[in-house]
Amino acid sequence: VTTKGPDDMSVSEVRVDELFAAHGNGAVVIDVREPHEFAAGHVAGARLVPMRTLPSQVQDLPTDTGLYVICESGARSWQATAFLVRHGITAVNVEGGMSAWRGHGYPVETGAPGMATDTGSRTQAGGTP
Repeated sequence: VTTKGPDDMSVSEVRVDELFAAHGNGAVVIDVREPHEFAAGHVAGARLVPMRTLPSQVQDLPTDTGLYVICESGARSWQATAFLVRHGITAVNVEGGMSAWRGHGYPVETGAPGMATDTGSRTQAGGTP
């Protein structure tokens, strides 16, 4: 799916089930929420790059693979994805963000960056423990 923003910028989007499948194959996930949001729950292995710091960290992001950009609802990550695409980085927005990810019962880790821990309440796709 591709959506357009107010400046007519097009951004590709994926559903959380598509991210779940890609995540199993080693997808690179960039979480653009604030550290306290990230610590409360994130996709396992996601890299925290708060949106406000994205311009200063863009040069440190991988360019040899596509990035999956996520936030809580998909709004901030849409803006961050548009920024990355304008800077020549292949990236897609995760539609619905962490809210949709949790809503589907996909695994979530908690903890600050570099200290991520399993919540102990992981569920498999489909909501079964």
